[in-house]
Amino acid sequence: MIMNKRVLIQILVLGIFTFCFSQEKLTYPDLVKRLYDMEYLATPPEHGEQSGNFSSFDRSSSYNPKTQTYDQWEAGYDGTGYIREEGNGIVVFEKDGPGVIWRVWSALALSGHIKIYVDHQEQPIIDMSFSDFFEQINEDGIELPKELPGYPSINLPNLMPTLSRGRNRFIPIPYQKHCKIVLEKEWGMYYHITYTTFPEHQVDIPYFDGIHRKDDCITLAEADRVLVNRGFTRKQYSRETIKQKNIILNANQGENVTTIHGNGAITHFNIKYEENIYQYEADREELLKNVWIRITWDNDEKEAVFVPLGMFFGTYPDVYPNRTLPIGALPGYLYSNWYMPFSEAAKIELINKGDGQHNLVYEIAHIDLKKSADQLLRFHAKWHKGKFRHEVQTQGRDIDWPLLVTKGKGRFCGVTLHIQNEWEEPGKKAVNWWYGKYAASNIWWWWGEGDEKFYVDGEKFPSTFGTGSEDYIGYAWSAEPAFPLFDSGFASQPFTAIDGNGHTIVSRFHISDNIPFQESFTAVIEKYKDDKWGDKERGCTHCPNICLYQAVAYWYLSPGQSDGY
Repeated sequence: MIMNKRVLIQILVLGIFTFCFSQEKLTYPDLVKRLYDMEYLATPPEHGEQSGNFSSFDRSSSYNPKTQTYDQWEAGYDGTGYIREEGNGIVVFEKDGPGVIWRVWSALALSGHIKIYVDHQEQPIIDMSFSDFFEQINEDGIELPKELPGYPSINLPNLMPTLSRGRNRFIPIPYQKHCKIVLEKEWGMYYHITYTTFPEHQVDIPYFDGIHRKDDCITLAEADRVLVNRGFTRKQYSRETIKQKNIILNANQGENVTTIHGNGAITHFNIKYEENIYQYEADREELLKNVWIRITWDNDEKEAVFVPLGMFFGTYPDVYPNRTLPIGALPGYLYSNWYMPFSEAAKIELINKGDGQHNLVYEIAHIDLKKSADQLLRFHAKWHKGKFRHEVQTQGRDIDWPLLVTKGKGRFCGVTLHIQNEWEEPGKKAVNWWYGKYAASNIWWWWGEGDEKFYVDGEKFPSTFGTGSEDYIGYAWSAEPAFPLFDSGFASQPFTAIDGNGHTIVSRFHISDNIPFQESFTAVIEKYKDDKWGDKERGCTHCPNICLYQAVAYWYLSPGQSDGY
């Protein structure tokens, strides 16, 4: 059949119109708002949407496709890696667009310059000392005083936080066609750069010349304000319904808190307890360890959320006050701001696995959705102590400890990790602090040398490869004395033992830099210490030392898909 030429032209015009119309046109303020947009996490990723990181990991770690094995997978010179040398520096990031750089981190930022080139331009849009890069942005019409080098142009402490020496910068850097980053001589040590690449037909990325205009600066200031008020305030919805229920959980008993019917989304929930009833640490540990939250979406046979309260809210074995954007713990109050859609029903239960009784107040906020939630992702969170280790630790990957192994289509959004790292006191006294510092330490106490590695859709070599567990969280140089605590919008360490010998709990969340996947996702973190470890050469006699991990992963999957847990 021969098609009429006029009809063919009409079809082509309609196709072009549809293509252009379907593109999401984003402004720079739109990108800034992605930093705290919890609703976007429930949006199914398009084919071609990818996230990952570039870091200074040790390039001797490699995958051999001929033998299908991993070589030098535990290599630890993680400050040495880069793409190539170029001029007076090293290329540390290079990627075709359209895309956005969401986060830049470094353990040590010095005077050497960072130069960022976009769209194959010869001149960099950003050219400043690496240390200044974590202190300031280029504002339109603002010329910094030459007599005050390093003078900050704008104060955004929650978008550019320093977490126990780790420098973090959450200021979006978009690029349309291509981006290259060069670090020049004396720039510092260690880097991470996280990014997202979008398919051209999906997103129209704004051109960025390195200068922030008035609207950009105002939106950045608003984002910083959102993050500083995290946990104290939250996004309010005009059509929100709030349910509250007093719950008495007897020993080894479950309670159906509520079942919400309809097409909607949970936007916030919290659990309150009377502090005067939980005066003692043992009582609070009993609550956090043995009371579990279970959430089932629609008519699914299996729950999507099943986690003990403490680990879900990022605090264990006690209530350590901390506030992040998605979750937090305050005295007498545990909160969640995860956005949780459902199309038919949401069933929320509390399960008491212990022998004690618990009196709690549960409050939940939800909204009705005008559009069907059938096309939105479902929130998942599961607890484990190393599930899938036997599947992950093969072919030379013995050092990898699984954070999440799942299949389906979705987004990885973060993890809470608890470490119980305990050891016998060494016979040799340290020259300073408790156990000395760096090479002068009298026992190998540090648990977190391991790199995070994310494998997306069956990748053999991970598209995210980190430089150390603390670097992934956002701090730096292990937890050497004085073992500080911190929290921020996207990461926290609300507790670590003051001498390092005991409990540590950390959280890291991916909001704008979530990791989309189409078929499967595996996240691991290297674990250098065995569950039982010793250091006999340095004074440990019987070595009853332990290093035990437990984790909760937070992610989204398409409706009805099994998460594998």
